[in-house]
Amino acid sequence: MRQPIIAGNWKMNGSRESIKALLDGIKAGIGEVKSAEVAVCAPFVYLADVQAQLDGTPIAWGAQNVSKEASGAFTGEIATSMLLDFGCSYAIVGHSERRSLYGETDELVAEKFEVVRQAGLKPILCIGETLEEREKGVTTDVCARQLNAVIEHSGVEALVDGVIAYEPVWAIGTGKTATPEQAQETHAAIRQLVAEKNADVAAKVRIQYGGSMNAGNAAELLAMEDIDGGLIGGASLKADDFLAICKAAG
Repeated sequence: MRQPIIAGNWKMNGSRESIKALLDGIKAGIGEVKSAEVAVCAPFVYLADVQAQLDGTPIAWGAQNVSKEASGAFTGEIATSMLLDFGCSYAIVGHSERRSLYGETDELVAEKFEVVRQAGLKPILCIGETLEEREKGVTTDVCARQLNAVIEHSGVEALVDGVIAYEPVWAIGTGKTATPEQAQETHAAIRQLVAEKNADVAAKVRIQYGGSMNAGNAAELLAMEDIDGGLIGGASLKADDFLAICKAAG
Protein backbone atom coordinates (compact mmCIF):
# COMPACT_ATOMS: atom_id res chain seq x y z
CA MET A 1 0.00 0.00 0.00
CA ARG A 2 1.56 3.28 -1.13
CA GLN A 3 1.16 6.20 1.29
CA PRO A 4 -0.38 9.17 -0.56
CA ILE A 5 1.72 12.35 -0.62
CA ILE A 6 0.39 15.86 -1.05
CA ALA A 7 3.10 18.46 -1.64
CA GLY A 8 2.52 22.18 -2.02
CA ASN A 9 4.65 24.02 -4.57
CA TRP A 10 4.37 27.70 -3.72
CA LYS A 11 6.46 28.77 -6.73
CA MET A 12 7.54 32.45 -6.54
CA ASN A 13 4.74 33.51 -4.22
CA GLY A 14 4.40 34.64 -0.63
CA SER A 15 5.78 36.97 2.00
CA ARG A 16 6.87 36.35 5.58
CA GLU A 17 3.46 37.55 6.74
CA SER A 18 1.39 35.51 4.28
CA ILE A 19 3.46 32.36 4.79
CA LYS A 20 3.06 32.59 8.57
CA ALA A 21 -0.71 32.84 8.18
CA LEU A 22 -0.77 30.01 5.64
CA LEU A 23 1.23 27.64 7.82
CA ASP A 24 -0.76 28.57 10.92
CA GLY A 25 -3.89 27.56 9.01
CA ILE A 26 -2.43 24.29 7.75
CA LYS A 27 -1.13 23.37 11.20
CA ALA A 28 -4.54 24.04 12.72
CA GLY A 29 -6.18 21.47 10.47
CA ILE A 30 -3.42 18.91 9.91
CA GLY A 31 -4.79 16.67 12.66
CA GLU A 32 -7.77 15.88 10.43
CA VAL A 33 -5.49 14.38 7.78
CA LYS A 34 -5.52 10.66 8.52
CA SER A 35 -2.92 8.93 6.38
CA ALA A 36 -1.44 11.19 3.72
CA GLU A 37 2.09 12.53 3.94
CA VAL A 38 2.05 16.33 3.67
CA ALA A 39 4.88 18.61 2.54
CA VAL A 40 5.37 22.19 1.36
CA CYS A 41 8.08 23.42 -1.02
CA ALA A 42 8.96 27.03 -0.32
CA PRO A 43 11.12 29.69 -2.00
CA PHE A 44 14.69 29.42 -0.72
CA VAL A 45 14.58 32.70 1.22
CA TYR A 46 11.68 31.48 3.40
CA LEU A 47 13.07 28.07 4.33
CA ALA A 48 14.28 29.29 7.73
CA ASP A 49 10.82 30.65 8.54
CA VAL A 50 9.18 27.43 7.34
CA GLN A 51 11.55 25.34 9.43
CA ALA A 52 10.83 27.42 12.52
CA GLN A 53 7.08 27.08 12.07
CA LEU A 54 6.91 23.42 11.08
CA ASP A 55 9.61 21.88 13.25
CA GLY A 56 7.97 19.26 15.46
CA THR A 57 4.85 18.99 13.27
CA PRO A 58 3.99 16.12 10.91
CA ILE A 59 4.41 18.46 7.93
CA ALA A 60 7.63 18.11 5.91
CA TRP A 61 9.20 20.86 3.85
CA GLY A 62 11.53 21.23 0.92
CA ALA A 63 12.84 23.37 -1.92
CA GLN A 64 11.59 24.01 -5.43
CA ASN A 65 14.96 23.55 -7.12
CA VAL A 66 18.56 22.70 -6.30
CA SER A 67 22.01 22.84 -7.89
CA LYS A 68 23.78 19.72 -9.09
CA GLU A 69 27.01 21.21 -7.70
CA ALA A 70 28.17 20.62 -4.12
CA SER A 71 29.74 24.07 -3.62
CA GLY A 72 31.91 26.63 -5.36
CA ALA A 73 31.73 29.56 -7.76
CA PHE A 74 28.09 29.16 -8.83
CA THR A 75 26.54 32.53 -8.06
CA GLY A 76 22.88 32.34 -7.14
CA GLU A 77 22.77 28.55 -6.82
CA ILE A 78 21.77 26.52 -3.75
CA ALA A 79 23.43 23.21 -2.78
CA THR A 80 21.84 20.18 -1.14
CA SER A 81 23.99 20.74 1.96
CA MET A 82 22.36 24.14 2.38
CA LEU A 83 18.89 22.59 2.16
CA LEU A 84 19.88 20.08 4.83
CA ASP A 85 20.96 22.96 7.07
CA PHE A 86 17.32 24.07 7.09
CA GLY A 87 15.80 20.66 7.76
CA CYS A 88 14.50 20.05 4.25
CA SER A 89 13.23 16.59 3.34
CA TYR A 90 12.35 17.23 -0.32
CA ALA A 91 13.58 19.02 -3.43
CA ILE A 92 11.63 19.37 -6.67
CA VAL A 93 13.66 18.58 -9.78
CA GLY A 94 12.67 19.01 -13.41
CA HIS A 95 9.55 21.09 -12.95
CA SER A 96 8.17 22.03 -16.38
CA GLU A 97 8.84 25.70 -15.65
CA ARG A 98 12.52 24.91 -15.01
CA ARG A 99 12.64 22.90 -18.22
CA SER A 100 10.82 25.42 -20.44
CA LEU A 101 11.86 28.77 -18.97
CA TYR A 102 15.40 27.97 -17.88
CA GLY A 103 16.42 25.34 -20.40
CA GLU A 104 16.96 22.45 -18.02
CA THR A 105 17.61 19.29 -20.03
CA ASP A 106 16.64 15.72 -19.23
CA GLU A 107 20.31 15.04 -18.50
CA LEU A 108 20.62 17.94 -16.05
CA VAL A 109 17.42 16.89 -14.29
CA ALA A 110 18.81 13.35 -13.98
CA GLU A 111 22.01 14.72 -12.42
CA LYS A 112 19.99 16.79 -9.96
CA PHE A 113 17.84 13.79 -9.05
CA GLU A 114 20.94 11.79 -8.14
CA VAL A 115 22.59 14.64 -6.21
CA VAL A 116 19.42 15.11 -4.16
CA ARG A 117 19.14 11.38 -3.50
CA GLN A 118 22.78 11.01 -2.51
CA ALA A 119 22.37 13.86 -0.02
CA GLY A 120 19.62 11.94 1.76
CA LEU A 121 16.87 14.22 0.49
CA LYS A 122 13.87 12.95 -1.48
CA PRO A 123 13.64 14.21 -5.05
CA ILE A 124 10.22 15.01 -6.51
CA LEU A 125 10.83 14.28 -10.19
CA CYS A 126 8.49 16.16 -12.52
CA ILE A 127 7.71 14.75 -15.95
CA GLY A 128 4.98 15.55 -18.45
CA GLU A 129 3.97 16.67 -21.90
CA THR A 130 2.98 19.97 -23.53
CA LEU A 131 -0.40 20.47 -25.20
CA GLU A 132 1.24 20.09 -28.63
CA GLU A 133 2.79 16.79 -27.57
CA ARG A 134 -0.51 15.49 -26.19
CA GLU A 135 -2.31 16.42 -29.41
CA LYS A 136 0.36 14.52 -31.37
CA GLY A 137 -0.30 11.45 -29.21
CA VAL A 138 3.24 11.26 -27.84
CA THR A 139 2.49 11.73 -24.12
CA THR A 140 3.89 8.33 -23.14
CA ASP A 141 6.97 8.84 -25.33
CA VAL A 142 7.74 12.17 -23.65
CA CYS A 143 7.29 10.74 -20.16
CA ALA A 144 9.45 7.74 -21.09
CA ARG A 145 12.25 9.97 -22.38
CA GLN A 146 12.27 12.12 -19.26
CA LEU A 147 12.03 9.12 -16.93
CA ASN A 148 14.62 7.03 -18.77
CA ALA A 149 17.19 9.81 -18.42
CA VAL A 150 16.98 9.33 -14.64
CA ILE A 151 16.90 5.53 -14.84
CA GLU A 152 19.97 5.48 -17.09
CA HIS A 153 21.82 7.80 -14.73
CA SER A 154 20.83 6.32 -11.37
CA GLY A 155 19.24 2.92 -12.03
CA VAL A 156 15.57 2.06 -11.76
CA GLU A 157 15.86 1.16 -8.05
CA ALA A 158 16.67 4.82 -7.29
CA LEU A 159 13.10 5.84 -8.11
CA VAL A 160 11.77 4.47 -4.82
CA ASP A 161 13.95 7.02 -2.98
CA GLY A 162 11.88 9.83 -4.46
CA VAL A 163 8.48 10.66 -5.91
CA ILE A 164 7.42 10.98 -9.54
CA ALA A 165 5.11 13.91 -10.29
CA TYR A 166 3.23 13.65 -13.58
CA GLU A 167 2.39 17.18 -14.64
CA PRO A 168 0.63 17.70 -17.96
CA VAL A 169 2.18 21.05 -18.84
CA TRP A 170 -1.01 22.20 -20.53
CA ALA A 171 -2.90 21.85 -17.23
CA ILE A 172 -0.53 23.83 -14.99
CA GLY A 173 -1.93 27.15 -13.87
CA THR A 174 -4.37 27.19 -16.76
CA GLY A 175 -7.43 26.01 -14.88
CA LYS A 176 -7.56 23.06 -17.27
CA THR A 177 -7.26 19.64 -15.68
CA ALA A 178 -6.86 16.22 -17.17
CA THR A 179 -9.96 14.17 -16.51
CA PRO A 180 -9.46 11.52 -13.82
CA GLU A 181 -9.49 8.93 -16.60
CA GLN A 182 -6.85 10.81 -18.64
CA ALA A 183 -4.67 11.23 -15.58
CA GLN A 184 -5.07 7.57 -14.57
CA GLU A 185 -4.22 6.41 -18.09
CA THR A 186 -0.93 8.30 -18.05
CA HIS A 187 -0.08 7.34 -14.46
CA ALA A 188 -0.66 3.69 -15.36
CA ALA A 189 1.54 4.08 -18.44
CA ILE A 190 4.32 5.60 -16.31
CA ARG A 191 4.06 2.75 -13.82
CA GLN A 192 4.18 0.26 -16.71
CA LEU A 193 7.34 1.93 -18.03
CA VAL A 194 8.96 1.34 -14.64
CA ALA A 195 7.52 -2.20 -14.37
CA GLU A 196 9.20 -3.17 -17.62
CA LYS A 197 12.50 -2.63 -15.83
CA ASN A 198 11.54 -3.65 -12.28
CA ALA A 199 8.05 -4.71 -11.20
CA ASP A 200 8.82 -4.34 -7.50
CA VAL A 201 9.96 -0.74 -7.93
CA ALA A 202 6.87 -0.01 -10.03
CA ALA A 203 4.61 -1.28 -7.26
CA LYS A 204 6.34 0.88 -4.66
CA VAL A 205 7.06 4.19 -6.40
CA ARG A 206 4.61 6.98 -5.68
CA ILE A 207 3.29 8.95 -8.65
CA GLN A 208 1.66 12.30 -7.91
CA TYR A 209 -0.61 14.24 -10.23
CA GLY A 210 0.54 17.81 -10.81
CA GLY A 211 -1.93 19.49 -13.14
CA SER A 212 -4.22 21.96 -11.37
CA MET A 213 -5.48 19.62 -8.66
CA ASN A 214 -7.76 21.58 -6.35
CA ALA A 215 -10.28 21.14 -3.55
CA GLY A 216 -13.05 20.51 -6.07
CA ASN A 217 -11.45 17.77 -8.15
CA ALA A 218 -8.99 16.17 -5.70
CA ALA A 219 -11.21 13.36 -4.43
CA GLU A 220 -12.07 12.14 -7.92
CA LEU A 221 -8.44 12.25 -9.07
CA LEU A 222 -7.09 10.63 -5.92
CA ALA A 223 -9.60 7.78 -6.21
CA MET A 224 -7.74 6.55 -9.29
CA GLU A 225 -5.66 3.41 -8.73
CA ASP A 226 -2.30 4.80 -9.84
CA ILE A 227 -2.59 8.38 -8.55
CA ASP A 228 -0.70 8.50 -5.25
CA GLY A 229 -1.10 12.16 -4.35
CA GLY A 230 -0.71 15.62 -5.79
CA LEU A 231 1.87 18.28 -6.43
CA ILE A 232 -0.26 21.33 -5.74
CA GLY A 233 0.35 24.80 -7.14
CA GLY A 234 -2.16 27.60 -6.66
CA ALA A 235 -4.40 25.69 -4.24
CA SER A 236 -1.44 25.21 -1.88
CA LEU A 237 -1.44 28.95 -1.16
CA LYS A 238 -4.83 28.73 0.60
CA ALA A 239 -4.85 26.75 3.83
CA ASP A 240 -8.46 25.58 3.54
CA ASP A 241 -8.05 24.43 -0.06
CA PHE A 242 -4.76 22.67 0.64
CA LEU A 243 -6.16 20.92 3.69
CA ALA A 244 -9.22 19.79 1.71
CA ILE A 245 -6.90 18.11 -0.81
CA CYS A 246 -4.85 16.54 1.99
CA LYS A 247 -8.02 15.15 3.60
CA ALA A 248 -9.20 13.79 0.24
CA ALA A 249 -5.94 11.83 0.05
CA GLY A 250 -6.73 10.09 3.33
